[in-house]
Amino acid sequence: MKAVILAGGSGTRLKPYTTVFPKPLMPIRERPILEIILRQLRTSGIEEAVIAVGYLAELVMTYCGDGSRFGCPVTYSREEKPLGTAGCLGQLKERLPETFLMMNGDVFTTLDYAAFLEHHRSHDGIATIALHRREIPVDFGVVGMNGEHRITEYTEKPTLSNLVSMGVYAFEPAVLDYIEPGAYLDFPDLIKSLIAEGEEVMGYVYDGYWLDIGRVDDYEQAKADFDVIAPLLGI
Repeated sequence: MKAVILAGGSGTRLKPYTTVFPKPLMPIRERPILEIILRQLRTSGIEEAVIAVGYLAELVMTYCGDGSRFGCPVTYSREEKPLGTAGCLGQLKERLPETFLMMNGDVFTTLDYAAFLEHHRSHDGIATIALHRREIPVDFGVVGMNGEHRITEYTEKPTLSNLVSMGVYAFEPAVLDYIEPGAYLDFPDLIKSLIAEGEEVMGYVYDGYWLDIGRVDDYEQAKADFDVIAPLLGI
């Protein structure tokens, strides 16, 4: 089975770090997050990782090489122009003939990818999204009002619970029929298209550790958490 890793973004929210480093090469202690991901995929039975590169592609390709030193063979798909988070799949139709894993290149998590893929296979959907329950505090009093302008409830600074995408997906190759080669496409639009066409899109809720290293605060948190999380990474 193959995994597609998105590593082509410019990492705007992580500047100034990403002025000279692509985000997936940002180190968490002695290893870049991309290396951690590749080592996790190796232990999950992934036979090849296809890394979609764009911004500072040469640095990613030079560091990862053919993947042999991580135990996970690596090939590349290069974007000559930004294609969005899902658009790169349009270039990979011939290389993804079976179920495949897809993920962002900045996901720091203890998710068992093998268990996630098994869940996907057992539910017969065209796609499965890994989900995490995120508690979101609201800094204001939240008011409910009916159509007659009558206040029906008032909650002071509530904490809202939502399921959010972890940036990890399992797909059947049929999903590629919904992606036009060379066209810009983001994941939310792809998923909405699948649902609109009556396809089964499933969810997998994971309550373990997960961070999307998209901002400076998240990056600092990942470094602070590393000693506790490292034994659970499976690498």
